[in-house]
Amino acid sequence: MPSSSSQQLASLLHRQSLILNAIGDGVYGLDAQGRLTFANAAAQTMMGWSEAELLDKSIHHLHHHSHADGSPYPLDQCPIFKAAHDGQSYHISQEVFWRKDGSCFPVEYSATPIFENDQLVGAVAVFRDVSQRMTHEQQLKTSLEQIERLKAEAEQENNRLRAQVAGQQPEQPMLGEAPAMQLLRQQIDQVSPTDASVLITGENGVGKELVAQAIHQQSSRATGPLIKVNCGAIAPTLVESELFGHEKGAFTGATVQRKGRFELADGGTLFLDEVAELPMDAQVKLLRILQEREMERVGGSRTLQLDVRIIAATNRDLQKMVGLGLFRMDLFYRLKVFPIQVPPLRQRKQDIPLLASALVQQLAQKLGRRINGVSQKSIQRLIAHDWPGNIREMQNVLEHAAIISRGEVLDIPELVSPELSGVSQPNKMPLMTAEDAERENIRRVLAHTQGVIAGKQGAAAILDLPPSTLRSRMKRLAIDQEVAIYR
Repeated sequence: MPSSSSQQLASLLHRQSLILNAIGDGVYGLDAQGRLTFANAAAQTMMGWSEAELLDKSIHHLHHHSHADGSPYPLDQCPIFKAAHDGQSYHISQEVFWRKDGSCFPVEYSATPIFENDQLVGAVAVFRDVSQRMTHEQQLKTSLEQIERLKAEAEQENNRLRAQVAGQQPEQPMLGEAPAMQLLRQQIDQVSPTDASVLITGENGVGKELVAQAIHQQSSRATGPLIKVNCGAIAPTLVESELFGHEKGAFTGATVQRKGRFELADGGTLFLDEVAELPMDAQVKLLRILQEREMERVGGSRTLQLDVRIIAATNRDLQKMVGLGLFRMDLFYRLKVFPIQVPPLRQRKQDIPLLASALVQQLAQKLGRRINGVSQKSIQRLIAHDWPGNIREMQNVLEHAAIISRGEVLDIPELVSPELSGVSQPNKMPLMTAEDAERENIRRVLAHTQGVIAGKQGAAAILDLPPSTLRSRMKRLAIDQEVAIYR
């Protein structure tokens, strides 16, 4: 008759067996040689072997002998076998186990060493089938990718529609009766019906974008998009992706395919403002588009045919940049098929009363108040000023006056003297190079704004530049902000 202790042991083993078989995860017990000592019901079901078929057999050679691609899985690299030999625990998030019928399934498992009296005697492996979880993860990944793709397509279509609206609705007319403005309108009329590339030059704030917009509106492409790009406002590392688009996986973060500005402008016009700021790599691709009318997205190999008219603008001396090796000569001549020079405001002062009247009307609508015009004394102040920031500066001056004025007729306070404008006065300042003039102009404007770069009254707004571009130019021209303030 069995002893009481034997009965207790049998009862304990039976309870342990019940517990192990109730667990949903597969459980294997191995000896120090990696041979099976027990397998719970879940392990037998998942693997297709009964415990009797597995006892004293090498588990690795039965169900862990190969990777998912069929390549051999060496025994000495098996985490379960290593746990029984080095006493370390292992957790593997994704591998495959092989069934009795030769099929495999993805598993997540842990291998834990078993010690008895400080002696390593084997290991226990606990595993689960993660097929369903992986299916759900893949479905979620696919859904997220589809959402990103649809989001990108919606953004691109939105950009195209906004570009079309912008191209069809001018911000303000090309006002002025000065001879320089009459010549400008004549040039616009001449080049608009053609598909020739146009290079618009002129100081900051003269309205180069308005000229590009007028050319587009009078062209056969007027019903197509007008895409505007400020080349100086795009980080150098992102220029090619922004202009030419990219394929999914082209670089870290490129989770979906994205069209660039050139593709968005297909059938219309692409306006490249501050084209002098383009990096050399982007200049090469731009030249190819002008010559061949084709391009590839970043990370792609498929050649895309394009029907895009290029209008470029800059306030820099591109010919001098060509001589310094900063701009490609062949690209310069490709862009300069039809050059247009926009006159600065100081060369058309007779147009200032007309411009002021039009700008005040726009301000009245913007501010939602009644403004009947500008006082005669203020008009004289506007005419006497040299306008280093041109029309953009005049807009800022009038808006400031409209904000602080209480009456219906604006009174303009004293404006900055010509000595602070950065404009050379005849017989008063020595001649200087274009780069020296740019450096001096930026320094004087910084002095005028007390070093403030960003904001409506900052130096960047006066110079009609993005703050990042102004800082980049200050670095290139070796302009110290504090030195500029206290000159």
